[in-house]
Amino acid sequence: MRKGYITVFLTLSLTLILSLVFTVIEGARISAVRMKFECVADIGMNSVLAEYHRELLEQYDLLFVDMSYGGSSANVGNTEAHLYSYMQKNLQLPIGGRSGGIRDFLAMDAGQVHIGKYSLASDEGGQVLKRQVTDYMSDYPVGAILEKIQFGVSELERYGLETKDTESERRGHEARIQEIGLPVQEVEEGVYEEVPLDNPADIANATRSSGVLNLVVEDSSGLSAVKVPLNDYISHRTLMQGTGMCAEAAAISGEPNELVFQAYLFEKYGYYGHELDKSLFKYQLEYILAGEDTDWKNLEYVAKRILRWREAANVLYILTDTAKVAEAEAMALALTAVCLCPELAEPVKYTILFAWAYVESLQDVKTLLSGGRVPIFKTASDWKTGLNSIKNVRGSLAEDEGGTGLSYQDYLQIMLFLQNKDTRTFRAMDIMEMDIRKTPGNARFRMDACFDTYQAELSVTSRFGYSYEMTRNYGFY
Repeated sequence: MRKGYITVFLTLSLTLILSLVFTVIEGARISAVRMKFECVADIGMNSVLAEYHRELLEQYDLLFVDMSYGGSSANVGNTEAHLYSYMQKNLQLPIGGRSGGIRDFLAMDAGQVHIGKYSLASDEGGQVLKRQVTDYMSDYPVGAILEKIQFGVSELERYGLETKDTESERRGHEARIQEIGLPVQEVEEGVYEEVPLDNPADIANATRSSGVLNLVVEDSSGLSAVKVPLNDYISHRTLMQGTGMCAEAAAISGEPNELVFQAYLFEKYGYYGHELDKSLFKYQLEYILAGEDTDWKNLEYVAKRILRWREAANVLYILTDTAKVAEAEAMALALTAVCLCPELAEPVKYTILFAWAYVESLQDVKTLLSGGRVPIFKTASDWKTGLNSIKNVRGSLAEDEGGTGLSYQDYLQIMLFLQNKDTRTFRAMDIMEMDIRKTPGNARFRMDACFDTYQAELSVTSRFGYSYEMTRNYGFY
Protein backbone atom coordinates (compact mmCIF):
# COMPACT_ATOMS: atom_id res chain seq x y z
CA MET A 1 0.00 0.00 0.00
CA ARG A 2 2.82 2.45 0.68
CA LYS A 3 4.09 1.96 -2.89
CA GLY A 4 0.71 3.16 -4.18
CA TYR A 5 1.13 6.48 -2.43
CA ILE A 6 4.36 7.09 -4.32
CA THR A 7 2.74 6.29 -7.68
CA VAL A 8 -0.14 8.68 -7.13
CA PHE A 9 2.21 11.39 -5.94
CA LEU A 10 4.48 10.95 -8.97
CA THR A 11 1.50 11.07 -11.31
CA LEU A 12 0.25 14.30 -9.80
CA SER A 13 3.73 15.80 -9.86
CA LEU A 14 4.33 14.87 -13.50
CA THR A 15 1.02 16.44 -14.46
CA LEU A 16 2.07 19.73 -12.93
CA ILE A 17 5.59 19.53 -14.37
CA LEU A 18 4.37 18.70 -17.88
CA SER A 19 1.85 21.56 -17.73
CA LEU A 20 4.67 23.90 -16.83
CA VAL A 21 6.92 22.50 -19.58
CA PHE A 22 4.21 22.79 -22.24
CA THR A 23 3.40 26.33 -21.10
CA VAL A 24 7.07 27.29 -21.36
CA ILE A 25 7.31 25.65 -24.80
CA GLU A 26 4.22 27.49 -26.02
CA GLY A 27 5.53 30.74 -24.59
CA ALA A 28 8.79 30.14 -26.42
CA ARG A 29 6.84 29.49 -29.60
CA ILE A 30 4.95 32.79 -29.22
CA SER A 31 8.17 34.72 -28.58
CA ALA A 32 9.87 32.97 -31.49
CA VAL A 33 6.99 33.83 -33.83
CA ARG A 34 7.24 37.48 -32.85
CA MET A 35 11.03 37.53 -33.14
CA LYS A 36 11.01 35.77 -36.50
CA PHE A 37 8.36 38.17 -37.74
CA GLU A 38 10.62 41.09 -36.77
CA CYS A 39 13.62 39.50 -38.47
CA VAL A 40 11.74 38.53 -41.62
CA ALA A 41 10.19 42.01 -41.90
CA ASP A 42 13.65 43.59 -41.69
CA ILE A 43 15.11 41.16 -44.20
CA GLY A 44 12.20 41.58 -46.62
CA MET A 45 12.10 45.38 -46.52
CA ASN A 46 15.87 45.62 -46.86
CA SER A 47 15.73 43.17 -49.75
CA VAL A 48 13.27 45.47 -51.54
CA LEU A 49 15.72 48.37 -51.14
CA ALA A 50 18.53 46.13 -52.39
CA GLU A 51 16.75 46.14 -55.76
CA TYR A 52 17.79 49.76 -56.32
CA HIS A 53 18.18 50.78 -59.95
CA ARG A 54 21.76 49.99 -60.97
CA GLU A 55 21.99 52.35 -63.95
CA LEU A 56 20.57 55.26 -61.94
CA LEU A 57 23.25 54.69 -59.33
CA GLU A 58 25.98 54.21 -61.94
CA GLN A 59 25.22 57.35 -63.93
CA TYR A 60 23.73 59.71 -61.35
CA ASP A 61 24.72 58.35 -57.90
CA LEU A 62 21.07 58.13 -56.84
CA LEU A 63 19.43 55.30 -54.89
CA PHE A 64 15.88 54.62 -56.04
CA VAL A 65 13.85 51.47 -56.59
CA ASP A 66 12.00 51.26 -59.91
CA MET A 67 8.50 49.90 -59.30
CA SER A 68 8.30 48.62 -62.88
CA TYR A 69 11.37 46.39 -62.38
CA GLY A 70 12.18 46.81 -66.07
CA GLY A 71 8.66 45.91 -67.19
CA SER A 72 5.91 47.89 -68.84
CA SER A 73 3.68 48.35 -65.78
CA ALA A 74 4.85 50.59 -62.94
CA ASN A 75 2.78 50.36 -59.77
CA VAL A 76 3.27 49.76 -56.07
CA GLY A 77 1.61 46.34 -56.40
CA ASN A 78 4.80 45.05 -58.01
CA THR A 79 6.80 46.03 -54.95
CA GLU A 80 4.20 44.51 -52.62
CA ALA A 81 4.54 41.24 -54.53
CA HIS A 82 8.33 41.34 -54.19
CA LEU A 83 8.10 42.06 -50.47
CA TYR A 84 5.58 39.25 -49.96
CA SER A 85 7.85 36.83 -51.81
CA TYR A 86 10.89 37.76 -49.70
CA MET A 87 8.93 37.36 -46.47
CA GLN A 88 7.34 34.06 -47.45
CA LYS A 89 10.66 32.52 -48.48
CA ASN A 90 12.28 33.53 -45.20
CA LEU A 91 9.35 32.27 -43.11
CA GLN A 92 9.47 28.75 -44.56
CA LEU A 93 11.93 25.99 -43.73
CA PRO A 94 14.75 25.40 -46.20
CA ILE A 95 13.85 23.25 -49.19
CA GLY A 96 13.85 19.60 -48.13
CA GLY A 97 13.41 20.40 -44.45
CA ARG A 98 9.91 18.95 -44.18
CA SER A 99 10.71 15.84 -46.27
CA GLY A 100 13.66 15.18 -44.00
CA GLY A 101 11.32 14.64 -41.07
CA ILE A 102 11.92 18.05 -39.46
CA ARG A 103 8.75 19.60 -38.10
CA ASP A 104 8.32 23.35 -38.42
CA PHE A 105 8.09 24.55 -34.82
CA LEU A 106 6.58 27.93 -35.89
CA ALA A 107 4.68 27.05 -39.12
CA MET A 108 4.43 30.71 -40.21
CA ASP A 109 3.11 32.23 -43.43
CA ALA A 110 3.10 35.79 -44.74
CA GLY A 111 -0.28 37.45 -44.54
CA GLN A 112 -1.15 40.96 -45.67
CA VAL A 113 1.53 43.09 -47.33
CA HIS A 114 0.37 46.62 -48.01
CA ILE A 115 2.55 49.60 -48.91
CA GLY A 116 0.46 52.64 -48.08
CA LYS A 117 3.09 55.38 -48.17
CA TYR A 118 6.06 55.86 -50.48
CA SER A 119 8.06 58.83 -51.72
CA LEU A 120 8.61 59.06 -55.49
CA ALA A 121 11.49 61.00 -57.00
CA SER A 122 9.08 63.50 -58.58
CA ASP A 123 7.01 64.17 -55.44
CA GLU A 124 6.72 67.75 -54.14
CA GLY A 125 8.12 69.25 -57.33
CA GLY A 126 11.13 66.93 -57.27
CA GLN A 127 12.04 67.64 -53.64
CA VAL A 128 12.51 63.92 -52.99
CA LEU A 129 15.09 63.75 -55.77
CA LYS A 130 16.84 66.91 -54.60
CA ARG A 131 17.01 65.62 -51.03
CA GLN A 132 19.14 62.71 -52.27
CA VAL A 133 21.24 65.04 -54.41
CA THR A 134 21.87 67.26 -51.38
CA ASP A 135 23.05 64.23 -49.41
CA TYR A 136 25.34 63.10 -52.23
CA MET A 137 26.84 66.58 -52.63
CA SER A 138 27.12 67.22 -48.89
CA ASP A 139 30.84 68.04 -49.09
CA TYR A 140 30.60 70.35 -52.12
CA PRO A 141 31.97 73.87 -51.48
CA VAL A 142 28.81 75.85 -52.24
CA GLY A 143 30.43 79.16 -51.28
CA ALA A 144 32.59 79.37 -54.41
CA ILE A 145 29.75 78.87 -56.87
CA LEU A 146 27.42 81.11 -54.86
CA GLU A 147 29.88 84.01 -54.93
CA LYS A 148 30.26 83.88 -58.71
CA ILE A 149 26.53 83.53 -59.34
CA GLN A 150 25.67 86.38 -56.99
CA PHE A 151 28.20 88.62 -58.73
CA GLY A 152 26.80 87.79 -62.16
CA VAL A 153 23.18 88.27 -61.11
CA SER A 154 23.96 91.55 -59.35
CA GLU A 155 25.68 92.86 -62.48
CA LEU A 156 22.72 91.87 -64.64
CA GLU A 157 20.37 93.67 -62.28
CA ARG A 158 22.66 96.67 -61.89
CA TYR A 159 22.73 97.37 -65.61
CA GLY A 160 19.28 95.95 -66.37
CA LEU A 161 20.70 93.59 -68.98
CA GLU A 162 17.90 91.03 -68.61
CA THR A 163 15.20 93.61 -69.29
CA LYS A 164 16.94 96.18 -71.52
CA ASP A 165 15.30 96.27 -74.98
CA THR A 166 18.13 97.21 -77.34
CA GLU A 167 16.08 95.97 -80.29
CA SER A 168 13.43 98.66 -79.75
CA GLU A 169 16.07 101.33 -79.25
CA ARG A 170 17.78 100.36 -82.50
CA ARG A 171 14.52 100.34 -84.42
CA GLY A 172 13.73 103.75 -82.97
CA HIS A 173 16.83 105.25 -84.55
CA GLU A 174 16.05 103.51 -87.85
CA ALA A 175 12.52 104.90 -87.71
CA ARG A 176 13.96 108.39 -87.20
CA ILE A 177 15.89 108.00 -90.47
CA GLN A 178 12.68 106.98 -92.22
CA GLU A 179 10.86 110.00 -90.81
CA ILE A 180 13.48 112.44 -92.10
CA GLY A 181 13.66 110.62 -95.43
CA LEU A 182 16.36 110.53 -98.05
CA PRO A 183 16.65 113.15 -100.79
CA VAL A 184 15.60 112.17 -104.30
CA GLN A 185 17.30 112.77 -107.63
CA GLU A 186 16.05 112.63 -111.20
CA VAL A 187 17.70 109.70 -112.96
CA GLU A 188 15.88 110.38 -116.22
CA GLU A 189 13.16 112.70 -117.30
CA GLY A 190 10.25 112.34 -114.93
CA VAL A 191 11.84 109.45 -113.00
CA TYR A 192 13.12 110.05 -109.48
CA GLU A 193 14.99 107.79 -107.06
CA GLU A 194 16.19 108.17 -103.49
CA VAL A 195 19.86 108.93 -103.08
CA PRO A 196 21.31 105.78 -101.46
CA LEU A 197 22.67 106.20 -97.94
CA ASP A 198 24.91 103.11 -98.04
CA ASN A 199 24.78 102.78 -94.26
CA PRO A 200 27.07 99.85 -93.28
CA ALA A 201 24.82 99.26 -90.25
CA ASP A 202 22.28 97.81 -92.69
CA ILE A 203 24.81 95.15 -93.69
CA ALA A 204 25.34 94.12 -90.07
CA ASN A 205 21.63 94.13 -89.26
CA ALA A 206 20.87 91.95 -92.29
CA THR A 207 22.77 89.10 -90.61
CA ARG A 208 20.40 89.05 -87.64
CA SER A 209 18.05 86.69 -89.46
CA SER A 210 20.84 84.18 -90.11
CA GLY A 211 20.78 82.67 -86.62
CA VAL A 212 23.47 83.17 -84.01
CA LEU A 213 25.08 79.75 -84.38
CA ASN A 214 25.49 80.15 -88.13
CA LEU A 215 27.48 83.32 -87.45
CA VAL A 216 29.64 82.33 -84.47
CA VAL A 217 30.45 78.65 -85.11
CA GLU A 218 33.12 78.03 -87.74
CA ASP A 219 31.63 74.76 -88.94
CA SER A 220 27.99 74.53 -87.86
CA SER A 221 27.68 71.13 -89.53
CA GLY A 222 29.73 69.78 -86.64
CA LEU A 223 27.04 70.68 -84.12
CA SER A 224 24.80 67.95 -82.75
CA ALA A 225 21.67 67.33 -84.81
CA VAL A 226 19.94 65.07 -82.25
CA LYS A 227 16.15 65.38 -82.18
CA VAL A 228 14.12 63.86 -79.33
CA PRO A 229 10.29 63.56 -79.19
CA LEU A 230 9.49 64.96 -75.75
CA ASN A 231 5.89 63.88 -75.17
CA ASP A 232 6.78 60.72 -73.25
CA TYR A 233 9.16 62.35 -70.78
CA ILE A 234 8.36 63.39 -67.25
CA SER A 235 7.99 67.14 -67.80
CA HIS A 236 5.39 66.50 -70.53
CA ARG A 237 3.21 63.71 -69.11
CA THR A 238 0.78 63.12 -66.25
CA LEU A 239 2.76 61.99 -63.21
CA MET A 240 2.34 59.13 -60.80
CA GLN A 241 1.88 60.45 -57.26
CA GLY A 242 3.47 59.23 -54.06
CA THR A 243 3.02 60.60 -50.56
CA GLY A 244 5.96 63.02 -50.56
CA MET A 245 9.20 63.17 -48.64
CA CYS A 246 8.91 61.19 -45.40
CA ALA A 247 9.48 62.95 -42.08
CA GLU A 248 12.40 60.69 -41.12
CA ALA A 249 14.32 61.51 -44.30
CA ALA A 250 13.67 65.23 -43.90
CA ALA A 251 14.74 65.17 -40.25
CA ILE A 252 17.97 63.32 -40.94
CA SER A 253 18.97 64.90 -44.25
CA GLY A 254 17.57 68.40 -43.95
CA GLU A 255 16.00 70.46 -46.70
CA PRO A 256 17.11 70.18 -50.34
CA ASN A 257 19.56 72.90 -51.38
CA GLU A 258 18.93 74.51 -54.78
CA LEU A 259 22.53 75.70 -55.21
CA VAL A 260 23.84 72.23 -54.42
CA PHE A 261 21.39 70.79 -56.95
CA GLN A 262 22.71 73.24 -59.56
CA ALA A 263 26.29 72.18 -58.79
CA TYR A 264 25.17 68.57 -59.20
CA LEU A 265 23.84 69.36 -62.68
CA PHE A 266 27.26 70.61 -63.75
CA GLU A 267 28.90 67.49 -62.33
CA LYS A 268 26.57 64.97 -63.99
CA TYR A 269 25.28 66.69 -67.15
CA GLY A 270 26.86 67.65 -70.44
CA TYR A 271 26.85 71.00 -72.20
CA TYR A 272 28.48 72.60 -75.25
CA GLY A 273 32.21 71.98 -75.08
CA HIS A 274 31.72 69.30 -72.39
CA GLU A 275 29.54 66.70 -74.11
CA LEU A 276 29.09 63.23 -72.58
CA ASP A 277 29.30 60.02 -74.59
CA LYS A 278 26.48 58.36 -72.64
CA SER A 279 23.97 61.10 -73.30
CA LEU A 280 21.11 61.27 -75.80
CA PHE A 281 21.03 65.06 -75.94
CA LYS A 282 24.60 66.35 -76.19
CA TYR A 283 23.76 69.82 -74.89
CA GLN A 284 21.93 68.75 -71.76
CA LEU A 285 22.16 71.91 -69.66
CA GLU A 286 21.07 73.87 -72.70
CA TYR A 287 18.00 71.61 -72.90
CA ILE A 288 17.21 72.30 -69.24
CA LEU A 289 17.25 76.02 -70.03
CA ALA A 290 15.42 75.93 -73.38
CA GLY A 291 13.28 72.78 -73.32
CA GLU A 292 13.36 72.39 -77.11
CA ASP A 293 13.35 69.06 -78.94
CA THR A 294 16.70 69.42 -80.74
CA ASP A 295 20.24 70.10 -79.62
CA TRP A 296 20.49 72.86 -82.22
CA LYS A 297 17.45 74.75 -80.90
CA ASN A 298 18.61 74.42 -77.31
CA LEU A 299 22.09 75.73 -78.04
CA GLU A 300 20.64 78.49 -80.26
CA TYR A 301 18.39 79.58 -77.38
CA VAL A 302 21.33 79.90 -75.00
CA ALA A 303 23.49 81.66 -77.63
CA LYS A 304 20.69 84.16 -78.34
CA ARG A 305 20.20 84.89 -74.67
CA ILE A 306 23.91 85.48 -74.15
CA LEU A 307 23.91 87.66 -77.27
CA ARG A 308 21.04 89.71 -75.85
CA TRP A 309 22.86 90.24 -72.56
CA ARG A 310 26.11 91.07 -74.32
CA GLU A 311 24.46 93.46 -76.76
CA ALA A 312 22.73 95.33 -73.93
CA ALA A 313 26.01 95.63 -72.03
CA ASN A 314 28.02 96.61 -75.11
CA VAL A 315 25.51 99.29 -76.13
CA LEU A 316 25.71 100.78 -72.65
CA TYR A 317 29.49 100.82 -72.86
CA ILE A 318 29.98 102.07 -76.41
CA LEU A 319 27.75 105.09 -75.82
CA THR A 320 30.15 106.16 -73.06
CA ASP A 321 33.34 105.60 -75.08
CA THR A 322 34.08 109.02 -76.60
CA ALA A 323 36.64 107.65 -79.03
CA LYS A 324 34.26 105.11 -80.52
CA VAL A 325 31.41 107.61 -80.62
CA ALA A 326 33.69 110.00 -82.51
CA GLU A 327 34.57 107.27 -85.04
CA ALA A 328 30.91 106.48 -85.63
CA GLU A 329 30.08 110.18 -85.93
CA ALA A 330 32.81 110.73 -88.53
CA MET A 331 31.48 107.85 -90.60
CA ALA A 332 27.90 109.12 -90.30
CA LEU A 333 28.93 112.62 -91.39
CA ALA A 334 30.74 111.21 -94.41
CA LEU A 335 27.74 109.10 -95.43
CA THR A 336 25.20 111.89 -95.05
CA ALA A 337 27.45 114.37 -96.84
CA VAL A 338 27.41 112.15 -99.90
CA CYS A 339 23.62 112.01 -99.95
CA LEU A 340 23.40 115.74 -99.15
CA CYS A 341 21.30 115.16 -96.03
CA PRO A 342 23.29 116.34 -92.96
CA GLU A 343 20.22 116.16 -90.68
CA LEU A 344 20.50 112.35 -90.88
CA ALA A 345 23.95 112.36 -89.30
CA GLU A 346 22.72 111.95 -85.70
CA PRO A 347 20.36 108.94 -86.17
CA VAL A 348 22.83 107.32 -88.59
CA LYS A 349 25.56 107.67 -85.97
CA TYR A 350 23.44 105.75 -83.47
CA THR A 351 22.58 103.00 -85.96
CA ILE A 352 26.31 102.57 -86.56
CA LEU A 353 27.03 102.41 -82.83
CA PHE A 354 24.29 99.84 -82.28
CA ALA A 355 25.54 97.76 -85.22
CA TRP A 356 29.07 97.93 -83.84
CA ALA A 357 27.87 96.79 -80.42
CA TYR A 358 25.99 93.93 -82.12
CA VAL A 359 29.09 92.70 -83.96
CA GLU A 360 31.11 92.98 -80.75
CA SER A 361 28.43 90.89 -79.03
CA LEU A 362 28.68 88.20 -81.73
CA GLN A 363 32.43 88.19 -81.08
CA ASP A 364 31.72 87.73 -77.37
CA VAL A 365 29.47 84.72 -78.02
CA LYS A 366 32.10 83.20 -80.30
CA THR A 367 34.76 83.76 -77.65
CA LEU A 368 32.64 82.03 -75.02
CA LEU A 369 31.87 79.05 -77.27
CA SER A 370 35.58 78.81 -78.08
CA GLY A 371 36.42 78.42 -74.40
CA GLY A 372 37.36 82.04 -73.70
CA ARG A 373 36.09 84.53 -71.15
CA VAL A 374 34.10 87.76 -71.43
CA PRO A 375 33.43 90.27 -68.63
CA ILE A 376 29.84 91.36 -68.09
CA PHE A 377 30.75 95.03 -68.48
CA LYS A 378 33.75 95.93 -70.63
CA THR A 379 36.50 98.51 -70.65
CA ALA A 380 38.31 99.87 -73.71
CA SER A 381 40.99 97.17 -73.39
CA ASP A 382 38.36 94.40 -73.52
CA TRP A 383 36.81 95.59 -76.81
CA LYS A 384 37.76 93.29 -79.72
CA THR A 385 36.23 94.58 -82.97
CA GLY A 386 36.90 97.65 -85.08
CA LEU A 387 34.41 99.95 -86.79
CA ASN A 388 34.92 98.34 -90.18
CA SER A 389 33.77 94.98 -88.78
CA ILE A 390 30.16 96.04 -89.39
CA LYS A 391 30.83 95.87 -93.13
CA ASN A 392 31.99 92.25 -92.97
CA VAL A 393 30.41 90.58 -89.96
CA ARG A 394 31.37 86.96 -90.55
CA GLY A 395 34.87 87.77 -91.68
CA SER A 396 35.61 89.95 -88.67
CA LEU A 397 34.81 87.32 -86.03
CA ALA A 398 37.76 85.33 -84.69
CA GLU A 399 38.08 82.45 -82.24
CA ASP A 400 39.51 83.59 -78.92
CA GLU A 401 40.25 81.27 -76.02
CA GLY A 402 41.62 83.99 -73.77
CA GLY A 403 40.16 87.04 -72.11
CA THR A 404 39.05 87.84 -68.59
CA GLY A 405 35.72 87.69 -66.82
CA LEU A 406 33.13 84.93 -67.06
CA SER A 407 33.28 81.71 -69.05
CA TYR A 408 30.48 80.02 -70.99
CA GLN A 409 29.95 77.76 -68.00
CA ASP A 410 29.59 80.80 -65.74
CA TYR A 411 26.92 82.28 -68.00
CA LEU A 412 25.09 78.94 -67.87
CA GLN A 413 25.29 79.02 -64.07
CA ILE A 414 23.65 82.44 -64.01
CA MET A 415 20.88 81.35 -66.40
CA LEU A 416 20.13 78.23 -64.36
CA PHE A 417 20.02 80.27 -61.16
CA LEU A 418 17.46 82.62 -62.71
CA GLN A 419 15.33 79.76 -64.04
CA ASN A 420 12.12 78.56 -62.38
CA LYS A 421 13.25 75.78 -60.03
CA ASP A 422 10.42 73.36 -60.87
CA THR A 423 11.10 73.70 -64.60
CA ARG A 424 14.80 73.13 -63.97
CA THR A 425 14.14 70.05 -61.83
CA PHE A 426 11.72 68.28 -64.18
CA ARG A 427 13.81 68.93 -67.28
CA ALA A 428 16.77 67.50 -65.37
CA MET A 429 14.69 64.38 -64.77
CA ASP A 430 13.85 64.33 -68.51
CA ILE A 431 17.57 63.98 -69.16
CA MET A 432 17.84 61.16 -66.61
CA GLU A 433 15.03 59.27 -68.34
CA MET A 434 16.58 59.83 -71.78
CA ASP A 435 19.94 58.43 -70.74
CA ILE A 436 18.65 55.53 -68.65
CA ARG A 437 16.34 54.43 -71.47
CA LYS A 438 19.40 54.00 -73.69
CA THR A 439 20.63 51.17 -71.46
CA PRO A 440 19.54 47.52 -71.88
CA GLY A 441 16.24 46.58 -70.23
CA ASN A 442 15.20 50.14 -69.40
CA ALA A 443 13.28 51.21 -72.51
CA ARG A 444 10.27 52.37 -70.43
CA PHE A 445 12.08 53.77 -67.42
CA ARG A 446 10.22 56.55 -65.54
CA MET A 447 11.55 58.74 -62.76
CA ASP A 448 8.06 59.10 -61.29
CA ALA A 449 7.97 55.30 -60.77
CA CYS A 450 11.07 55.38 -58.56
CA PHE A 451 10.78 55.47 -54.75
CA ASP A 452 13.40 55.86 -52.06
CA THR A 453 11.37 55.46 -48.84
CA TYR A 454 8.25 53.45 -48.08
CA GLN A 455 5.97 52.36 -45.26
CA ALA A 456 4.67 48.78 -45.21
CA GLU A 457 1.83 47.29 -43.16
CA LEU A 458 2.70 43.62 -42.63
CA SER A 459 1.08 40.61 -41.02
CA VAL A 460 1.92 36.95 -40.46
CA THR A 461 -0.07 33.92 -39.37
CA SER A 462 0.97 30.70 -37.69
CA ARG A 463 -0.78 27.38 -38.17
CA PHE A 464 -0.74 27.11 -34.40
CA GLY A 465 -3.37 29.84 -34.27
CA TYR A 466 -1.31 33.03 -33.85
CA SER A 467 -1.28 36.19 -36.02
CA TYR A 468 0.62 39.43 -35.70
CA GLU A 469 0.77 42.79 -37.47
CA MET A 470 3.30 45.59 -37.67
CA THR A 471 4.03 48.80 -39.60
CA ARG A 472 7.59 49.64 -40.63
CA ASN A 473 9.27 52.55 -42.43
CA TYR A 474 12.35 51.90 -44.54
CA GLY A 475 14.30 53.98 -47.02
CA PHE A 476 17.61 55.37 -48.24
CA TYR A 477 18.30 57.92 -45.51
